[in-house]
Amino acid sequence: MNKSKRPFTKSKRSFRRRLPPIQSGDRIDDRNMSLISRFISEQGKILSRRVNRVTLKQQRLITIAIKQARILSLLPFLNNQKQFER
Repeated sequence: MNKSKRPFTKSKRSFRRRLPPIQSGDRIDDRNMSLISRFISEQGKILSRRVNRVTLKQQRLITIAIKQARILSLLPFLNNQKQFER
């Protein structure tokens, strides 16, 4: 058997690395609404770390900032549009 031919090789795909959603200069706090709103679903839920592609430390800071913004009434706790359509 010829060893130079490999029958089970993976195809070489070009891999494009995703840019991190939070840059090094971005401040994660409750007043930075343009940053915080990227990590909330349409229903108003906080998206998971796996979906956000952020580090554990960043996810904790995002969660705290979102909760503080909700308390300061900058963000809604729920975003149910179906409730108001009736």
